[in-house]
Amino acid sequence: MTSTTGGTTRRRRHEAMVSWRLRIVLCVCLAVVAVLGLRLFQVQGLDPSGQAQAAVSERLRSQSVPAERGDILDADGDVLATNVQRYDLAVDQTLVDDYRVRDEATGLVTTKSVDEAVGQLAEILDADVETLRERMTGDERYSVVARSVTPEQRRRAMDLGIPGLNAEQVAQRTYPSGSVAGSILGYVGSDGEPLDGLELSQDEVLSGEDGERVFEVGADGVRIPTATLEETPAVDGSDVQLTVDQDLQWFAQEAIAQKTHQYDAEWGNVTVMDVETGEILAMADSQTVDPSNPGATDELFRRPLALTQDFEPGSTGKAITFAAALEEGVVSPTDSYTVPHEKEFDGQVIHDSMNHATYDMTAAGIFARSYNTGTVMVGNQMSEQTRYDWMREVGLGGDIDVGMPTSATSLLRSPEEWDSRQPFTTQFGQGYTSTVLHNLNQFQTIANDGVHVPPRLISETIGPDGEERPYDAGESERVFSSETSQEMLKLMEGVVDHGTGGGAEVAGYRVGGKSGTGQAAGESGGFDGLTTSFVGVAPLDDPQYLVSVTVHRPQGDWKDWTVTDTFHDVMAQVLSTRNVAPTGEESESYDAFVGEEQDRPW
Repeated sequence: MTSTTGGTTRRRRHEAMVSWRLRIVLCVCLAVVAVLGLRLFQVQGLDPSGQAQAAVSERLRSQSVPAERGDILDADGDVLATNVQRYDLAVDQTLVDDYRVRDEATGLVTTKSVDEAVGQLAEILDADVETLRERMTGDERYSVVARSVTPEQRRRAMDLGIPGLNAEQVAQRTYPSGSVAGSILGYVGSDGEPLDGLELSQDEVLSGEDGERVFEVGADGVRIPTATLEETPAVDGSDVQLTVDQDLQWFAQEAIAQKTHQYDAEWGNVTVMDVETGEILAMADSQTVDPSNPGATDELFRRPLALTQDFEPGSTGKAITFAAALEEGVVSPTDSYTVPHEKEFDGQVIHDSMNHATYDMTAAGIFARSYNTGTVMVGNQMSEQTRYDWMREVGLGGDIDVGMPTSATSLLRSPEEWDSRQPFTTQFGQGYTSTVLHNLNQFQTIANDGVHVPPRLISETIGPDGEERPYDAGESERVFSSETSQEMLKLMEGVVDHGTGGGAEVAGYRVGGKSGTGQAAGESGGFDGLTTSFVGVAPLDDPQYLVSVTVHRPQGDWKDWTVTDTFHDVMAQVLSTRNVAPTGEESESYDAFVGEEQDRPW
């Protein structure tokens, strides 16, 4: 009896303990369920969007959408600078691992090792395997594998299916015409940053605004095709259209390269301008940078010499002296002067470049034969301040901006700063500096009926929507009267007919111009070379085009130099390609000598 009672008691105690344990377990389970339920309520009831957004944010990636850089076009719309599509390959190294690939033909799934994938990628990119392995493996979340790969290389690389490998679209600048107008166009660095030329000065117009693409990726770093995608589209850059004719630019580059080589000169330049519009049709240097490889060209030739190199112009500077004298009414083309080889003015001896007898000459003849002594006789009929003011009127002593990173600069001191010789030397192109553009600036004003039009290198910009926006180069203004302009054209015709411009003639057209030879200062400040030039206009009965030829520091005897042959070749090309019909009009130049001495030799 006792045994049965004890067993029953022990059983009851065991059952009670089990029941107590079950209650505890049940309570714990209920507590866990309560906590989970509360959290679930919080997640789904109180903050469903925040939690979902946090989860999505973990998977979101942002990618820049680059704007398409605008093209640079020549006057006819032909492309001088443009983009070709390229891609940068980048990888999240933490995702790179062995992976499974499925053969589309057989359906078989195999495992591809990292080494195998790197080897195949190296073959596609023609790259070193070890270098690629270093770029693809490690702990970096972003590592550039290869830059500027072609669309075909990008396709083949992405077909490998390597986890974490992505292709980012980039643009590579290319210059279809090579070095033609290279110093005008400028160039960009390997990172796409503009470094010089129009690429730099017009970067804000060309570059546009980048957009942005936001998308979700899976655990393997690959974009989820059906997931959220937000995109802010890029705004492409505008095209910049120039006034330059690339065919004429090429012709001028070849012509001046040949002339510079002929005289073993330091540099040479040919610039062509439309008289009426001021448009620069060509701005050609004896050497020109290839924008695709700027390091291969001397720094001197990486920017247009017509802007960067100032020099004493020499006798081309006599044009402003004579134009001012005509405008002031102190001289007429047929006025007579007795012109010796050498003459003293206020204690300063002025002489001509070559010995000659004393001649009785017209003012027109002094200009045609380019006599310094006679020029001072003409110019001295005006005050120093008057001459200076007229030089400033045609842009000397100021800057000329044509939309490039640098402006053309001329140095001209005021009369108060002149030394004892400058009142005379400034009359015949010495004692101040000008550039090719400054020389053209004054001749454009003279040839264009006395109206100055600012030089223009950029014609317009063309937006991605096709809207054309003319480039503002500045306002035109009258400087000389029509009468002064017409008389100066006749004086310039005399230079070609019986003066220093022999060889500049173009059959069937009336041609005028002015030659110049100025001293060139060396690094020590002393004169140790010369700059020779010729600026001419045609046809004189309807002035349309100016051509300037400049050669700096030619070697040999200066009396043997001539650049009028280069002028002739370029001007003939311009008139022919621009379909300017010859008129055959007779010359209207004045006699050089008084009486019957117009045919006297030098």
